[in-house]
Amino acid sequence: MKVDWATFWPRIVDSTGETILMVIMTLIFGSILGIFIGLLLYVTRKGNILENKLVFQLLNLLINIIRPIPFIIFLVALSPLTRTIVGTTIGTWAAIFPMTIAASFGIARVVENNLISIDPGVIEAAKAMGASPLQIIFTVLIPEALGPLILGLTFVTISLIDFSAMAGTVGGGGLGYVAMTYGYQRFDGSVMLVTVIILIVLVQIAQWIGNTLSRKIMRR
Repeated sequence: MKVDWATFWPRIVDSTGETILMVIMTLIFGSILGIFIGLLLYVTRKGNILENKLVFQLLNLLINIIRPIPFIIFLVALSPLTRTIVGTTIGTWAAIFPMTIAASFGIARVVENNLISIDPGVIEAAKAMGASPLQIIFTVLIPEALGPLILGLTFVTISLIDFSAMAGTVGGGGLGYVAMTYGYQRFDGSVMLVTVIILIVLVQIAQWIGNTLSRKIMRR
């Protein structure tokens, strides 16, 4: 049965809002956790300011285990923990939890890669001036990596839009749920087309915001 677009548009608007909520909240929580893990991964590397072989190897192993897992499988595998933490496996907030966990490890690797590219001479100069490890982290490492990091987070944001669509296929809400329930299962190509167009627009907006912020920061 084809949808009545006169009454269906409010559902599309609500679902778009759910998708945006999932992406924004996941980006906030995932960035906080991911930046912390990435910084810890970098500073505990061999020869760095807080060298710790055990911590580095454990974090590196954890990231290498979780990152390759397809998100749809990770989402289902994490459902018992999601039910324990959130209280349900259905709905927007139930999707945000596994999305945050998956995103945080991706962001951690992005952070580490950006920090590795920093000229070691800058860090050595800070050490020579008597800067403490915390001062080096907050006055040297983060400012130096901020521009490329925003570009990395832009890439992650686009991936999160993809994650949100997959979460919708298993009851996470958002545009993915609408596309699956009203488009795919009811063989309504118009619903699929509209959801795809909205997702493309969201990706373009995210890319534009990321590029603009990155350019402004790199010019400073």
